[in-house]
Amino acid sequence: MSKVRVGILGSTGSVGQRYVSMLKDHPWFDVAAVSASEASVGKKYKDAAKWVLDKEIPEGIGEEEIIGASPSEMKKAGVELVFSALPSDAAKRLEMEMVHAGLGVVADTSAHRMDPKVPLVIPEVNFEHLEAVDKQVEETGGFIVTGPNCTTIGLAISLKPVMASFGLKRVLVSTMQALSGAGYFGVPSMAILDNLIPYIKNEEEKVASELLKILGEYNTERFVDAKVRVGASCHRVCVLDGHTEAVFLETSEGASPEDVAKCMTEFVGEPQRLKLPSAPERPIIVRSEPDRPQPRLDRLSGTPERAKGMSTVVGRVRKESALDNGIKYVLLSHNTIRGAAGNAILIAECLKAKGII
Repeated sequence: MSKVRVGILGSTGSVGQRYVSMLKDHPWFDVAAVSASEASVGKKYKDAAKWVLDKEIPEGIGEEEIIGASPSEMKKAGVELVFSALPSDAAKRLEMEMVHAGLGVVADTSAHRMDPKVPLVIPEVNFEHLEAVDKQVEETGGFIVTGPNCTTIGLAISLKPVMASFGLKRVLVSTMQALSGAGYFGVPSMAILDNLIPYIKNEEEKVASELLKILGEYNTERFVDAKVRVGASCHRVCVLDGHTEAVFLETSEGASPEDVAKCMTEFVGEPQRLKLPSAPERPIIVRSEPDRPQPRLDRLSGTPERAKGMSTVVGRVRKESALDNGIKYVLLSHNTIRGAAGNAILIAECLKAKGII
């Protein structure tokens, strides 16, 4: 199988670095171009990127020259698919320029998530929404698929089997979100040490709107939101990686904590059935210990090796008597792996498996 040549927009940022790291030796994709802001163009990647990951820059990429973020530059490099980790303002324009130039785009950014023509995808949850790509290709020659906010991904994965088995009426979630979700320069150390910040701009609104689109349906013409009531409260905490979420559910049918834990444990999606390279064997790992999951212990959960950090870890599944048919649990999801670059790479693997790229 010949490898697909890919480019990375926003390659020097923290999520862009995850792409560079996770695409090293990928069996299906080859990084053909790394792009960043105009100030970095012409520099070697190792000189332009303030590397923040705990792995070394992959051999070869460090010597690559940063190119401009334009379709012509990407095409000159032979790129077929673009991964976007751009800031939202730049993404709104540049991602569509790539699409109209006939390129495929898989984006982490929020710029086009709620576009009525653009699928918002977590492969295990709504693989079928990728059908919308065909219509985009017919209209423009290119396409864009987006991944959700990092907070939404772990939550939606945990809800999918519960919704399928027992139905969902209401979801309430309180998040404890890692610092890396704000980027390397996002939260000053003096603001977060010995502290908690009970506000993340636009985060609560994103969780609600994105979740309904993801759990909803695509009827070949448009996306129809799921009929679930969603409430969220989002908070930044002094943890490097890994978003923790306390979830409270009201199911349509009664279910015991054991029923819920069982359906989560047994859950698999299309990526598992297709045995995609980055798909975790178990999308949800349910732990029985009373004090798990914990970010430091559980954020890199997932097998095989390429899928480390791709599993959502759930614990403390129990009854909630304050809600009708109430269930509550705690989940943990790695925000820059499963919540960003890893999810996007898994989307691209789905597109490759479907023959779209």
